Amino acid sequence: MKYKVSLTVNGDPMEAEVYATTTLVNLLRNQLGLTGTKRSCELGECGSCTVLLDGQPVASCLVLALAASGKEVRTIEGLSNGPDLHPIQQAFVEHHGLQCGACTPGMIMSAVGLLGENPTPTEGEIKEAIHGNLCRCTGYHKIIESINAAAAKMAGGAGA
Repeated sequence: MKYKVSLTVNGDPMEAEVYATTTLVNLLRNQLGLTGTKRSCELGECGSCTVLLDGQPVASCLVLALAASGKEVRTIEGLSNGPDLHPIQQAFVEHHGLQCGACTPGMIMSAVGLLGENPTPTEGEIKEAIHGNLCRCTGYHKIIESINAAAAKMAGGAGA
């Protein structure tokens, strides 16, 4: 049996029919074609599927699509403004915060959630915000540097 789900994704109202067991990551990728959100462990352990749900970072593999009905979802595709990258995306490029790209969307979405609530985080607060996101390539130093640079740029500072 399928159920109707209505939600706002990247500012656009969307409707879909889903099974009761359909996860948000599967709705986004398989039905809405938003493949920037990565599916990896499907256990909520890696963070690669992180999206913002009503402004809060969540592992979309752990959220049922039906639970997102009536809510606002923001994915990595919803960050850029046409050809212009979001400042956090740009900082990841400029400060080498990405390597293979598997964790990058989740890291960036976690950073967007953090900077939305705390525009001037400490390094410890950045580490806490991304603690559920696994990266096998960078060792996190460049990711933290990228988030720091984005915070400074978004705050109008010279650090970016």
